[in-house]
Amino acid sequence: MTERDAALAAAVGAGDAERVRDLLGAGADPDSAAEDGLPVLCAAVETFAYGVAEVLVEAGADPDRRLPDGTTPLLRAIEGGSPAVFEAVLGSEPRLRLAPERREELLEAARGWYEEGPPARLRRPTGDSGPVRARAVREGESNTLTEYTVGGRRVRDGHGAILTSLEWAFRILTPVAELVARAVRHADPEHADWWASQWILTVRRSAETWAEVVAFHRHPDPLPRLFVADVLGLHAMTGGLTQHPGWYEKERLKLLADWVRSEDDGAVLAHLLRALADEALPGAEAVALRHAGHADARVRREVPGLLDRPLTPRAAGAVRALCHDPDAGVRSAAAEELVREALPAEDRPLLLALLADADPQVVRRAARATAWGADRSPEITEALVRLLGAADQDVRLSAAYGLALRDDPRTVEAYARVGRLDRPEYEHDHRADGLWRWKLRNEPSG
Repeated sequence: MTERDAALAAAVGAGDAERVRDLLGAGADPDSAAEDGLPVLCAAVETFAYGVAEVLVEAGADPDRRLPDGTTPLLRAIEGGSPAVFEAVLGSEPRLRLAPERREELLEAARGWYEEGPPARLRRPTGDSGPVRARAVREGESNTLTEYTVGGRRVRDGHGAILTSLEWAFRILTPVAELVARAVRHADPEHADWWASQWILTVRRSAETWAEVVAFHRHPDPLPRLFVADVLGLHAMTGGLTQHPGWYEKERLKLLADWVRSEDDGAVLAHLLRALADEALPGAEAVALRHAGHADARVRREVPGLLDRPLTPRAAGAVRALCHDPDAGVRSAAAEELVREALPAEDRPLLLALLADADPQVVRRAARATAWGADRSPEITEALVRLLGAADQDVRLSAAYGLALRDDPRTVEAYARVGRLDRPEYEHDHRADGLWRWKLRNEPSG
């Protein structure tokens, strides 16, 4: 092993994708072996280092190389149950690259792990009858998985997502009912299996697939109905993926308008109301007002976002009532709606109360909304000054930004009280530039 390849193995073991990229660019062999004699790609697979695996495969590492135990890096990625690792290792054009018997081998492995489940499947080769350790893990920005450990071997439970993606890569049209069943198996809309089925049923566009998917909005179990609502949302976001976006939009909007009248599950109904707000459907305000007093707080949280501007007297009355809601999320949403227009003097105490709410979530969201809100009255400005003493830096930043937008002479002092803003979460936050913009407007140049 050359010194460069040894450095590559060390970088792979450390999960350092940037270092791996640099070493490959300098000539390291992407198929070089680690200390155990296996390709470094296997080490990335075993440690779920999907960023490293992606860099290696892009540089030419062979995902189909037969190993001494008869497996391949790709087969190991499938068995490991991490959809992110699988996608990184899958490589380009697998349907054309792999012989039919190799494709069937991969499908059989994914199907077997999915049907049997990681705990039972892990025990079979090890014979370990000890306890299975399980912990929740997150892959990427939003996907959740459960990671199981038995006898020192770790496996994640994303085999449904892997099977779904593999079938699509091999141009196998899995029955819609099976994809829905995979999605809801874990009863978790953030699980990777849910997302994989949602994505495939969004890009697999045909009138037949559409009809089979939306038929599940009448399912007696709310989980399949929630899944359909998610598919509709992704359809709306990816309209450009089809040659007939107008047809899908017409069908989607018609279904939403009809469905929202009959849905009785709080989680699903909240999802539908959010979709109505995103679609800006005519008549959405009437739907919202019918649900302003709904027993489920998740539904009431969506009501303010559906109201037209300017507020009608009935809508304004609903917002006022929601400002007093026992649920913090509802009060937060009401605060954000309240500040979109200049407040009548009689409504100003509502906003002042929300800016001093007992729940930190309400104060944070109310402060953000008030900063750029339409009410520029002295009472609201002084409330922002008081928030500069808040323990929450985000609240202090919103207060300082609100003063900057109002060209308040206390802006410089306000930003001094915010504290340092050089952390990653503030890198692209427009509030962090408020002082600089205030100086451009208010201080003489040069």
